[in-house]
Amino acid sequence: MAEPPSPKKASPQLNVRIAEDKQCGRYANKVIVAHSREEFILDFIADFPPQGSVVSRIITTPAHAAALLDALTDNLTRFERRYGAIKRGSARGAVDSPTADA
Repeated sequence: MAEPPSPKKASPQLNVRIAEDKQCGRYANKVIVAHSREEFILDFIADFPPQGSVVSRIITTPAHAAALLDALTDNLTRFERRYGAIKRGSARGAVDSPTADA
């Protein structure tokens, strides 16, 4: 006799407030990723001539960076399933990952 499918685990609800000045978000078309032993640094850049500028810097732990990677992978998989494959390399926003063992 087959066992009934187990119910999906519900994701825990996250109760956060977004400050009014952050609600519109920031546009970025490039990200520079660096890391040290203790943290990952993500510099989100709006890259427009004549010069790009960092619009947001996120500093996080390796565990949170890994969780972000998992979430992005899951969302990209679902996006491509719905809308088709993303053409990589055709956008100017390629990720730049310098050596950064600071």
